[in-house]
Amino acid sequence: MSADVAIRRLNSNDAASFKAIRLEALSANPELLRSTFELENGLSVVWFAGRLQNAHVVGAFQNGELVGTAGFSIQEGQPNAHKGRLFGMYVRPSSRNVGIGRLLLNSVLDIAREHVELIQLSVVRENRPARLLYESAGFLEYGVENKASKYGKKYYDEALMALEFVGPGNFS
Repeated sequence: MSADVAIRRLNSNDAASFKAIRLEALSANPELLRSTFELENGLSVVWFAGRLQNAHVVGAFQNGELVGTAGFSIQEGQPNAHKGRLFGMYVRPSSRNVGIGRLLLNSVLDIAREHVELIQLSVVRENRPARLLYESAGFLEYGVENKASKYGKKYYDEALMALEFVGPGNFS
């Protein structure tokens, strides 16, 4: 991997770049992010700045350009506060297969370990590279959501995956 990749938390100053990479991802593969280009294109940069303030989103920068993102949130409500969620994982095609996805994932997992006992995600079952990455980090599939999303006339099933940070009875 190139040494010129930096991973850091995105902030409101990154909102325009964050919006641009989201729109790129949604234009190419909306099924991967469970949203639509039309919806997010209509949102202001201020809205994206607010999203970055309210969630933990990390970005991968290569030569100063945002080339990948991944987010982490703690689930709401006391019964769910022990669980986190990985969301919005995306790496630009021109920056894939050089370890940037793994750097983003490891960054999110480092944050998650400090705050939750397990982290969950959902991934389109057809997205084999992403599934292999998650499995290599220790995520296990615990279910499938059939017809999780529909774009045009095509349905997409999603694998539900989780990674536990602590064993039974070892809560800290």
